[in-house]
Amino acid sequence: MSMSTEQAQWYQETFAKLVANVGKSVLGKSQTIELVLTALLAEGHVLLEDAPGTGKTMLARSLAATVKGSHSRIQFTPDLLPSDVTGITIYDQRTQEFEFHHGPIFANLVLADEINRASPKTQSALLEVMEEGQVTVDGATYTQPRPFMVIATQNPIEQAGTYRLPEAQLDRFLIKTSIGYPDREATVQLLGGSALRDRSTVLSPVITTEAIAEMADLAASVHVDDAVLDYVAALCEATREAPETRLGVSVRGALAMVRAAKVWAASQGRNYVLPDDVKELAEHVFTHRLVLDPEAEFSGATAAQVIDSVLRATGAPTRRGSTTETSGV
Repeated sequence: MSMSTEQAQWYQETFAKLVANVGKSVLGKSQTIELVLTALLAEGHVLLEDAPGTGKTMLARSLAATVKGSHSRIQFTPDLLPSDVTGITIYDQRTQEFEFHHGPIFANLVLADEINRASPKTQSALLEVMEEGQVTVDGATYTQPRPFMVIATQNPIEQAGTYRLPEAQLDRFLIKTSIGYPDREATVQLLGGSALRDRSTVLSPVITTEAIAEMADLAASVHVDDAVLDYVAALCEATREAPETRLGVSVRGALAMVRAAKVWAASQGRNYVLPDDVKELAEHVFTHRLVLDPEAEFSGATAAQVIDSVLRATGAPTRRGSTTETSGV
């Protein structure tokens, strides 16, 4: 059953309230908040690539406070073990039974801080839980709560002693974005409230985690025309055929785009997806999934430039239901 017009209007109003509430502590970053919230409602994960001190932890805490959910923070270091993330089974001598102690990954919002500082073995501990929403330890499977989202961060400046995220890991992030430094006005506001070290502590919950799960289910019912689906497929194929890329957008990436576009459309008060929704999200959903050809990268090509070129070269449907009328971006 598709989302009704009344449900789309309610979705838009609720989405705006959530963004506004998080914006009380993360000042001047409404677009980033919208993208992170879109990933949450699309049941995906976010990779924040940003310099230290830009509010990445504050964003995760504020979002958890807004949706009345649990929050945990994992500081990734070279000596971090997979069991430090997922949890461990310990033998209880008193009961003579093995008991599983849940790790910090069992929370609604998990901040994986400086994820690229951990070894590939520890990074791989996130692969199953990010894709399937469950953790397997010693043959036993433990299901994650809903909603569940990993917000991972990495510092693009200091690369010494880090491990590059493999393509399989990057592909599991729905969106990659950054917060960036606040503008002058927001900075002055932050400095004026410097006595409050954690601004997320003053936020009141706007919605429950159960309602967020319902919003995620509702967004899944947003209509996507076959012409828009064909447009997404054409964009993905174009990234694979681009001379600058060695690896283009995967099928998982195409599915991620459709899920994100549904939430984005609902947040705009629509119960159907437009090609413009795909265009707005393309850079954030597709860029981190590309692997550039070394020669092209050496010549100065970037993933963002490839996506921009693909959007310009690939025709988009001009009306709902049309599979023949296309126009360039």
